[in-house]
Amino acid sequence: MRTDKVYLVGFMGAGKSTLARALARRLDWRAEDIDDLIEAREGRTVAEIFAHDGEPYFRRVERRVLLDLLGPRHLVVATGGGTFVDPENRALINRDGLSVWLDVPLAQLIDRVPTDGRRPLAADRERFERLYEARRAAYQHAHVRLDAGRAPVPALVEQLLDILEV
Repeated sequence: MRTDKVYLVGFMGAGKSTLARALARRLDWRAEDIDDLIEAREGRTVAEIFAHDGEPYFRRVERRVLLDLLGPRHLVVATGGGTFVDPENRALINRDGLSVWLDVPLAQLIDRVPTDGRRPLAADRERFERLYEARRAAYQHAHVRLDAGRAPVPALVEQLLDILEV
């Protein structure tokens, strides 16, 4: 499958940022992380944005960042865990590049994601589990699903290079 842009989607803690950097290095493309771009634009952390302005405000900023990423090519984009859940964002992503769902089992995500407040939606474990189940339905609309729970990053990169036919 030929494309000049890859969007990595999946739940928080799935490894989107790490894989984006690794894949971009191999492709000699640029890696971008939507949450990092939001923090840079806002001058504060995601947790601070959620605490002071709430999730609806965060989602509006997220959409503006996504729109800014639509033009550039040769890019690997690590989306936020909720970016692909929004139907409009999902349609933009699926039209603009290849969407790849990093599917990781809930038990592994619970081990990976701390409840220390850095990830506002992870602090309450019951809510975290409900959110995981709810978001899986959206992630299933990605072009490609990778079983990212067992494979190390280099193996995932190789799988993606095969899919991209490079």
